[in-house]
Amino acid sequence: MRSSIEIFDLKSRSSRVVWQTDALFEAPNWSPDGRFLMLNSEGRMVRLAVEGGAQPEPVDTGFAIQCNNDHGISPDGRHLAISDKCQFGKSAIYILPIDGGTPKLVTENLPSYWHGWSPDGGRFTYCGIRDDLFDIYTIATDGTDERRLTQGEGRNDGPDYSPDGRWIYFNSSRTGRMQIWRVPADGGAAERISHSDDGDWFPHPSPDGGKVIFLAYDGAVFDHPRDLDVSIRMMDPDGGNVETLLSLFGGQGTMNSPNWAPDGSAFAFVRYSPQR
Repeated sequence: MRSSIEIFDLKSRSSRVVWQTDALFEAPNWSPDGRFLMLNSEGRMVRLAVEGGAQPEPVDTGFAIQCNNDHGISPDGRHLAISDKCQFGKSAIYILPIDGGTPKLVTENLPSYWHGWSPDGGRFTYCGIRDDLFDIYTIATDGTDERRLTQGEGRNDGPDYSPDGRWIYFNSSRTGRMQIWRVPADGGAAERISHSDDGDWFPHPSPDGGKVIFLAYDGAVFDHPRDLDVSIRMMDPDGGNVETLLSLFGGQGTMNSPNWAPDGSAFAFVRYSPQR
């Protein structure tokens, strides 16, 4: 099967398969009520029951039918953020009801790739590319008050909020290799968190703030391509106690967006098989 959507349980340190398919599925988000996963496939959004045993259900996203793997569910479970390029030919961020509807544009400056929702539900954090610079931004969900948090110090990408709203974790190549950093959500100096020989991407703080999971590539890999041997690792919020939870064939699509279970006991991810 091309895509295996799985759940990793932290207590048992084991994973179980939710659903497998020959199609390409990416970036599972876990709903706040714990009942379903939201994923993208071939430009469309789908929801998949966590307990498995059922086909994915399509989510109506109106004109937005080129959704990428940068999407997520609001903390109250009522809305969905998507990144889609149909309207402008570049990725733009939209908000719509969780059960589907007409997307409402949030980011006028493009391209913008959604990555995280503030704990109070009022802001997004995302990667924006402006004049070939990849930087971390936040914006109110009504499209006002865009703030730039990094200033082109290498490539800055993959941001996600800490559950207390104080920090935004992200990955940056400012030291020459992708590593995990964090910056105050209201602005300030960035702090390096990971110190590895690998390329570290897509940090996601746990719901209780006690851990951060992230995706690790071989250090020779700069970007976040698909179909490579990668690892999912976990560390303390300050970068201590790094642990490799599992190694798998994956990369792009494995866990680009927030993927923790609401109680912090597990996380969702996608494992891939090579294309035939």
